[in-house]
Amino acid sequence: MRRIGILTGGGDVPGLNAAIKAIVLRARSHGLDVLGLRRGWLSLLEIDPGAPASAEPWVEPLTPERVRTIDRTGGTILHTSRTNPSSMKPEDVPAFVRAQDRAALTDGRVDCTRHALRVLEHLGLEALIAIGGDDTLSFASRLHQEGVRIVAIPKTMDNDVFGTDYCVGFSTAVTRSVDAITNFRTSVGSHERIGVVELFGRNSGETSLFAAYLADVDRALISEVPFDIDRLVGLLAGDRRRNPSNYAMVTISEGAHPIGGGVHESGEEDAYGHRKLGGVGYLVSQEIRRRSGANIMYEQLTYVMRSGAPDSLDRMVAVSFGSLACDQVAHGHTGRMVSLQQGVYTTVPLDMVVAGRKRVDVAALYDAEHYRPRVLDMLGKPMFLY
Repeated sequence: MRRIGILTGGGDVPGLNAAIKAIVLRARSHGLDVLGLRRGWLSLLEIDPGAPASAEPWVEPLTPERVRTIDRTGGTILHTSRTNPSSMKPEDVPAFVRAQDRAALTDGRVDCTRHALRVLEHLGLEALIAIGGDDTLSFASRLHQEGVRIVAIPKTMDNDVFGTDYCVGFSTAVTRSVDAITNFRTSVGSHERIGVVELFGRNSGETSLFAAYLADVDRALISEVPFDIDRLVGLLAGDRRRNPSNYAMVTISEGAHPIGGGVHESGEEDAYGHRKLGGVGYLVSQEIRRRSGANIMYEQLTYVMRSGAPDSLDRMVAVSFGSLACDQVAHGHTGRMVSLQQGVYTTVPLDMVVAGRKRVDVAALYDAEHYRPRVLDMLGKPMFLY
Protein backbone atom coordinates (compact mmCIF):
# COMPACT_ATOMS: atom_id res chain seq x y z
CA MET A 1 0.00 0.00 0.00
CA ARG A 2 1.15 3.54 -0.72
CA ARG A 3 1.44 5.61 2.47
CA ILE A 4 0.56 9.25 3.08
CA GLY A 5 0.79 11.33 6.24
CA ILE A 6 -1.53 13.83 7.87
CA LEU A 7 -1.02 16.37 10.64
CA THR A 8 -2.80 19.28 12.32
CA GLY A 9 -0.97 22.37 13.57
CA GLY A 10 -1.67 25.64 15.36
CA GLY A 11 -4.88 26.33 17.25
CA ASP A 12 -7.58 23.68 17.31
CA VAL A 13 -10.93 24.40 15.65
CA PRO A 14 -14.17 22.44 15.30
CA GLY A 15 -14.07 20.34 12.14
CA LEU A 16 -10.53 19.00 12.31
CA ASN A 17 -11.65 15.48 13.23
CA ALA A 18 -14.25 15.54 10.47
CA ALA A 19 -11.52 16.40 7.95
CA ILE A 20 -9.23 13.66 9.31
CA LYS A 21 -12.01 11.08 9.02
CA ALA A 22 -12.85 12.16 5.48
CA ILE A 23 -9.21 11.81 4.42
CA VAL A 24 -8.88 8.34 5.90
CA LEU A 25 -12.09 7.06 4.30
CA ARG A 26 -11.23 8.58 0.94
CA ALA A 27 -7.68 7.24 1.12
CA ARG A 28 -8.92 3.66 1.44
CA SER A 29 -10.81 4.01 -1.85
CA HIS A 30 -7.57 5.18 -3.50
CA GLY A 31 -5.53 2.31 -2.05
CA LEU A 32 -3.64 4.59 0.36
CA ASP A 33 -2.59 3.96 3.95
CA VAL A 34 -2.69 6.97 6.27
CA LEU A 35 -0.20 7.68 9.03
CA GLY A 36 -1.17 10.37 11.53
CA LEU A 37 1.66 12.59 12.81
CA ARG A 38 1.08 13.81 16.36
CA ARG A 39 1.41 17.39 17.59
CA GLY A 40 1.86 19.01 14.21
CA TRP A 41 5.33 19.88 12.96
CA LEU A 42 6.80 18.97 16.36
CA SER A 43 6.63 15.31 15.30
CA LEU A 44 9.17 15.98 12.54
CA LEU A 45 11.64 17.25 15.13
CA GLU A 46 11.22 14.61 17.82
CA ILE A 47 11.63 11.53 15.62
CA ASP A 48 15.22 10.28 15.28
CA PRO A 49 15.72 8.34 12.02
CA GLY A 50 18.67 6.59 13.68
CA ALA A 51 16.42 5.23 16.45
CA PRO A 52 13.27 3.76 14.88
CA ALA A 53 11.58 3.30 18.28
CA SER A 54 11.58 7.09 18.75
CA ALA A 55 8.73 7.36 16.23
CA GLU A 56 6.25 5.37 18.31
CA PRO A 57 4.90 8.25 20.47
CA TRP A 58 4.68 10.54 17.45
CA VAL A 59 2.84 8.50 14.82
CA GLU A 60 -0.47 6.65 14.68
CA PRO A 61 -1.82 4.48 11.86
CA LEU A 62 -5.26 5.80 10.93
CA THR A 63 -7.77 3.23 9.75
CA PRO A 64 -11.51 3.53 9.04
CA GLU A 65 -12.14 1.69 12.31
CA ARG A 66 -9.96 4.15 14.26
CA VAL A 67 -11.72 7.24 12.89
CA ARG A 68 -15.28 5.86 12.85
CA THR A 69 -16.64 8.17 15.56
CA ILE A 70 -14.10 11.01 15.77
CA ASP A 71 -16.19 13.45 13.75
CA ARG A 72 -18.72 13.62 16.59
CA THR A 73 -16.39 15.75 18.69
CA GLY A 74 -14.31 18.88 18.23
CA GLY A 75 -10.56 19.31 18.56
CA THR A 76 -8.09 16.97 16.89
CA ILE A 77 -7.24 13.39 17.80
CA LEU A 78 -3.74 14.02 16.45
CA HIS A 79 -3.20 16.89 18.90
CA THR A 80 -1.38 20.04 17.84
CA SER A 81 1.42 22.48 18.57
CA ARG A 82 2.75 25.82 17.42
CA THR A 83 6.10 24.54 16.15
CA ASN A 84 8.11 25.98 13.31
CA PRO A 85 11.01 23.67 12.37
CA SER A 86 12.54 26.42 10.24
CA SER A 87 12.92 28.75 13.24
CA MET A 88 13.72 26.94 16.49
CA LYS A 89 15.20 28.20 19.72
CA PRO A 90 18.58 26.46 20.12
CA GLU A 91 17.53 24.99 23.47
CA ASP A 92 14.47 23.39 21.87
CA VAL A 93 16.42 21.49 19.21
CA PRO A 94 16.72 17.79 20.17
CA ALA A 95 20.29 16.69 20.86
CA PHE A 96 20.11 13.95 18.20
CA VAL A 97 19.54 16.42 15.36
CA ARG A 98 22.79 16.25 13.38
CA ALA A 99 24.98 19.31 12.97
CA GLN A 100 24.59 19.07 9.17
CA ASP A 101 20.82 19.22 9.62
CA ARG A 102 20.97 22.54 11.46
CA ALA A 103 21.36 25.96 9.87
CA ALA A 104 22.00 29.02 12.02
CA LEU A 105 19.70 31.97 11.43
CA THR A 106 20.58 35.63 11.91
CA ASP A 107 18.19 36.08 14.83
CA GLY A 108 19.86 33.39 16.91
CA ARG A 109 17.38 30.68 15.95
CA VAL A 110 18.05 27.41 14.16
CA ASP A 111 16.57 26.06 10.93
CA CYS A 112 15.94 22.31 11.23
CA THR A 113 14.17 21.83 7.91
CA ARG A 114 16.80 19.33 6.73
CA HIS A 115 16.03 17.11 9.72
CA ALA A 116 12.29 17.32 8.97
CA LEU A 117 13.02 16.16 5.42
CA ARG A 118 15.04 13.19 6.73
CA VAL A 119 12.16 12.19 9.00
CA LEU A 120 9.63 12.31 6.17
CA GLU A 121 11.89 10.09 4.09
CA HIS A 122 12.42 7.75 7.04
CA LEU A 123 8.65 7.36 7.49
CA GLY A 124 8.26 6.37 3.85
CA LEU A 125 5.54 8.92 3.13
CA GLU A 126 4.57 9.39 -0.49
CA ALA A 127 2.87 12.67 0.35
CA LEU A 128 1.67 14.75 3.28
CA ILE A 129 -1.62 16.54 4.01
CA ALA A 130 -1.15 19.48 6.40
CA ILE A 131 -4.15 21.10 8.09
CA GLY A 132 -3.51 24.51 9.60
CA GLY A 133 -3.65 28.27 9.47
CA ASP A 134 -1.29 30.62 7.66
CA ASP A 135 1.56 29.97 10.12
CA THR A 136 1.38 26.17 9.91
CA LEU A 137 0.90 26.28 6.16
CA SER A 138 3.85 28.63 5.67
CA PHE A 139 6.13 25.74 6.66
CA ALA A 140 4.11 23.45 4.41
CA SER A 141 4.98 25.86 1.61
CA ARG A 142 8.64 25.63 2.61
CA LEU A 143 8.52 21.82 2.42
CA HIS A 144 6.89 22.05 -1.01
CA GLN A 145 9.78 24.21 -2.19
CA GLU A 146 12.16 21.56 -0.84
CA GLY A 147 10.49 18.93 -3.03
CA VAL A 148 8.01 17.36 -0.59
CA ARG A 149 4.70 16.30 -2.17
CA ILE A 150 2.20 18.12 0.01
CA VAL A 151 -1.41 19.33 -0.02
CA ALA A 152 -2.82 21.82 2.49
CA ILE A 153 -6.21 22.30 4.11
CA PRO A 154 -6.89 25.80 5.55
CA LYS A 155 -8.37 26.10 9.04
CA THR A 156 -8.70 29.01 11.44
CA MET A 157 -11.45 30.81 13.33
CA ASP A 158 -10.16 34.12 12.00
CA ASN A 159 -10.82 33.00 8.39
CA ASP A 160 -7.66 34.81 7.30
CA VAL A 161 -5.70 32.29 5.21
CA PHE A 162 -4.85 33.95 1.91
CA GLY A 163 -6.15 32.15 -1.18
CA THR A 164 -9.49 30.90 0.16
CA ASP A 165 -12.77 32.58 1.06
CA TYR A 166 -13.39 30.07 3.83
CA CYS A 167 -11.37 28.21 6.47
CA VAL A 168 -12.56 25.29 8.60
CA GLY A 169 -13.66 26.54 12.03
CA PHE A 170 -14.98 29.96 11.04
CA SER A 171 -18.70 29.18 10.96
CA THR A 172 -18.71 27.51 14.38
CA ALA A 173 -16.76 30.40 15.90
CA VAL A 174 -19.25 32.93 14.54
CA THR A 175 -22.23 30.77 15.55
CA ARG A 176 -20.92 30.43 19.11
CA SER A 177 -20.19 34.16 19.26
CA VAL A 178 -23.66 35.14 18.06
CA ASP A 179 -25.29 32.80 20.58
CA ALA A 180 -23.14 34.14 23.42
CA ILE A 181 -23.81 37.77 22.47
CA THR A 182 -27.56 37.13 22.27
CA ASN A 183 -27.55 35.52 25.71
CA PHE A 184 -25.28 38.22 27.13
CA ARG A 185 -27.89 40.84 26.22
CA THR A 186 -30.21 39.65 28.99
CA SER A 187 -27.76 40.59 31.73
CA VAL A 188 -26.49 43.75 30.05
CA GLY A 189 -30.04 44.92 29.41
CA SER A 190 -31.32 43.98 32.84
CA HIS A 191 -28.65 46.13 34.48
CA GLU A 192 -28.79 48.92 31.83
CA ARG A 193 -25.09 48.74 31.11
CA ILE A 194 -22.70 48.80 28.16
CA GLY A 195 -21.61 45.31 27.13
CA VAL A 196 -18.14 44.76 25.69
CA VAL A 197 -17.44 41.39 24.02
CA GLU A 198 -13.86 40.56 23.01
CA LEU A 199 -13.39 37.99 20.25
CA PHE A 200 -10.45 36.28 18.57
CA GLY A 201 -8.90 38.01 15.55
CA ARG A 202 -5.21 38.93 15.47
CA ASN A 203 -4.86 40.50 12.03
CA SER A 204 -8.34 40.04 10.61
CA GLY A 205 -11.49 41.38 12.26
CA GLU A 206 -13.82 39.15 10.29
CA THR A 207 -15.08 37.23 13.34
CA SER A 208 -15.96 40.44 15.19
CA LEU A 209 -17.50 41.91 12.05
CA PHE A 210 -19.69 38.92 11.19
CA ALA A 211 -20.73 38.29 14.79
CA ALA A 212 -21.74 41.94 15.18
CA TYR A 213 -23.54 41.89 11.82
CA LEU A 214 -25.56 38.76 12.60
CA ALA A 215 -26.25 39.60 16.26
CA ASP A 216 -27.14 43.21 15.38
CA VAL A 217 -24.61 44.66 17.80
CA ASP A 218 -24.43 48.46 18.05
CA ARG A 219 -20.70 48.84 17.32
CA ALA A 220 -17.83 46.58 16.22
CA LEU A 221 -14.11 47.28 16.49
CA ILE A 222 -11.97 45.32 14.04
CA SER A 223 -8.24 44.75 13.66
CA GLU A 224 -8.00 46.59 10.33
CA VAL A 225 -9.31 49.98 11.51
CA PRO A 226 -7.73 51.86 14.46
CA PHE A 227 -10.40 53.41 16.67
CA ASP A 228 -10.81 56.71 18.50
CA ILE A 229 -11.90 55.97 22.05
CA ASP A 230 -13.70 59.30 22.51
CA ARG A 231 -15.72 58.76 19.35
CA LEU A 232 -16.54 55.21 20.43
CA VAL A 233 -17.73 56.37 23.86
CA GLY A 234 -19.94 59.01 22.27
CA LEU A 235 -21.47 56.54 19.85
CA LEU A 236 -22.19 53.99 22.59
CA ALA A 237 -23.71 56.65 24.83
CA GLY A 238 -26.09 57.55 22.02
CA ASP A 239 -26.88 53.90 21.33
CA ARG A 240 -27.71 53.33 24.97
CA ARG A 241 -29.85 56.45 25.19
CA ARG A 242 -31.91 55.47 22.14
CA ASN A 243 -32.43 51.90 23.31
CA PRO A 244 -35.73 51.50 25.21
CA SER A 245 -33.92 49.07 27.52
CA ASN A 246 -31.12 51.60 28.11
CA TYR A 247 -28.12 49.46 27.17
CA ALA A 248 -25.59 49.15 24.30
CA MET A 249 -23.25 46.46 22.96
CA VAL A 250 -19.86 46.51 21.22
CA THR A 251 -17.68 43.68 19.91
CA ILE A 252 -13.91 44.02 19.64
CA SER A 253 -11.26 41.92 17.92
CA GLU A 254 -8.31 41.01 20.11
CA GLY A 255 -6.05 42.65 17.51
CA ALA A 256 -7.96 45.95 17.49
CA HIS A 257 -6.01 49.00 18.64
CA PRO A 258 -6.56 52.74 19.18
CA ILE A 259 -5.36 55.38 16.75
CA GLY A 260 -1.67 55.96 17.39
CA GLY A 261 -1.39 52.89 19.63
CA GLY A 262 -0.39 49.26 19.21
CA VAL A 263 -2.12 45.96 19.81
CA HIS A 264 -2.25 44.67 23.39
CA GLU A 265 0.26 41.81 23.64
CA SER A 266 1.94 39.91 26.44
CA GLY A 267 4.45 37.11 26.98
CA GLU A 268 7.23 35.83 24.73
CA GLU A 269 7.05 35.39 20.99
CA ASP A 270 5.91 32.00 19.75
CA ALA A 271 7.55 29.98 16.98
CA TYR A 272 6.12 32.29 14.33
CA GLY A 273 7.02 35.58 16.02
CA HIS A 274 3.62 36.24 17.64
CA ARG A 275 3.11 37.33 21.23
CA LYS A 276 -0.10 36.41 23.04
CA LEU A 277 -3.06 38.69 22.39
CA GLY A 278 -6.03 39.31 24.65
CA GLY A 279 -7.22 41.90 27.10
CA VAL A 280 -7.82 44.87 24.81
CA GLY A 281 -11.54 44.51 25.56
CA TYR A 282 -10.88 44.99 29.27
CA LEU A 283 -8.78 48.09 28.64
CA VAL A 284 -11.48 49.53 26.38
CA SER A 285 -14.10 48.71 29.03
CA GLN A 286 -12.19 50.67 31.65
CA GLU A 287 -11.84 53.66 29.33
CA ILE A 288 -15.55 53.61 28.52
CA ARG A 289 -16.35 53.54 32.23
CA ARG A 290 -13.90 56.35 33.01
CA ARG A 291 -15.03 58.64 30.20
CA SER A 292 -18.78 58.01 30.33
CA GLY A 293 -19.48 57.03 33.92
CA ALA A 294 -21.54 54.09 32.64
CA ASN A 295 -21.33 50.70 34.28
CA ILE A 296 -19.76 48.02 32.08
CA MET A 297 -20.09 44.29 31.56
CA TYR A 298 -17.04 42.77 29.87
CA GLU A 299 -16.96 39.27 28.39
CA GLN A 300 -13.92 37.69 26.75
CA LEU A 301 -15.01 34.94 24.34
CA THR A 302 -11.80 33.14 23.48
CA TYR A 303 -11.22 29.39 23.63
CA VAL A 304 -14.91 28.62 24.07
CA MET A 305 -15.40 29.90 20.50
CA ARG A 306 -13.39 26.96 19.16
CA SER A 307 -14.39 24.25 21.62
CA GLY A 308 -16.85 21.44 21.08
CA ALA A 309 -18.31 19.85 17.98
CA PRO A 310 -18.51 21.71 14.65
CA ASP A 311 -21.73 23.13 13.30
CA SER A 312 -23.18 21.71 10.07
CA LEU A 313 -21.41 24.18 7.78
CA ASP A 314 -17.98 23.51 9.26
CA ARG A 315 -18.63 19.78 9.15
CA MET A 316 -19.63 19.96 5.48
CA VAL A 317 -16.62 22.05 4.47
CA ALA A 318 -14.23 19.90 6.53
CA VAL A 319 -15.50 16.69 4.91
CA SER A 320 -15.35 18.25 1.45
CA PHE A 321 -11.87 19.71 1.98
CA GLY A 322 -10.60 16.38 3.35
CA SER A 323 -11.98 14.41 0.42
CA LEU A 324 -10.69 16.94 -2.11
CA ALA A 325 -7.22 17.00 -0.53
CA CYS A 326 -6.97 13.22 -0.61
CA ASP A 327 -8.08 13.15 -4.26
CA GLN A 328 -5.35 15.65 -5.12
CA VAL A 329 -2.71 13.48 -3.46
CA ALA A 330 -3.98 10.32 -5.18
CA HIS A 331 -3.88 12.02 -8.57
CA GLY A 332 -0.43 13.48 -8.03
CA HIS A 333 -1.62 17.08 -7.85
CA THR A 334 0.54 18.26 -4.96
CA GLY A 335 1.87 21.67 -4.03
CA ARG A 336 -1.76 22.79 -3.75
CA MET A 337 -4.12 24.12 -1.09
CA VAL A 338 -7.79 23.19 -1.24
CA SER A 339 -9.96 26.28 -1.30
CA LEU A 340 -13.43 27.78 -1.53
CA GLN A 341 -13.76 30.71 -3.90
CA GLN A 342 -17.05 32.38 -4.70
CA GLY A 343 -18.80 29.35 -3.21
CA VAL A 344 -16.99 26.82 -5.43
CA TYR A 345 -14.51 24.16 -4.26
CA THR A 346 -11.17 24.45 -6.02
CA THR A 347 -7.42 24.37 -5.37
CA VAL A 348 -4.77 27.09 -5.51
CA PRO A 349 -0.95 26.96 -5.49
CA LEU A 350 0.25 26.27 -1.94
CA ASP A 351 2.73 29.14 -2.14
CA MET A 352 -0.24 31.52 -2.28
CA VAL A 353 -0.46 31.13 1.52
CA VAL A 354 2.62 33.32 1.91
CA ALA A 355 1.93 35.56 -1.11
CA GLY A 356 -0.46 37.96 0.62
CA ARG A 357 -2.71 38.72 3.55
CA LYS A 358 -6.46 38.21 3.76
CA ARG A 359 -8.23 41.04 5.52
CA VAL A 360 -11.71 42.51 5.82
CA ASP A 361 -12.74 44.54 2.77
CA VAL A 362 -13.33 47.67 4.82
CA ALA A 363 -14.72 49.75 1.96
CA ALA A 364 -17.39 47.16 1.12
CA LEU A 365 -18.26 45.77 4.54
CA TYR A 366 -17.45 48.28 7.28
CA ASP A 367 -18.40 51.82 8.29
CA ALA A 368 -15.03 53.04 9.57
CA GLU A 369 -16.47 56.33 10.83
CA HIS A 370 -19.24 54.81 12.94
CA TYR A 371 -17.55 51.47 13.81
CA ARG A 372 -20.23 49.12 12.57
CA PRO A 373 -20.82 46.55 9.82
CA ARG A 374 -22.13 48.05 6.59
CA VAL A 375 -23.02 45.83 3.64
CA LEU A 376 -23.86 48.24 0.85
CA ASP A 377 -25.23 45.75 -1.65
CA MET A 378 -26.01 42.04 -1.42
CA LEU A 379 -26.74 41.48 -5.11
CA GLY A 380 -24.12 39.29 -6.74
CA LYS A 381 -22.16 38.70 -3.56
CA PRO A 382 -21.24 35.15 -2.46
CA MET A 383 -22.52 33.69 0.78
CA PHE A 384 -19.49 34.90 2.77
CA LEU A 385 -19.69 38.39 1.22
CA TYR A 386 -16.33 38.04 -0.52
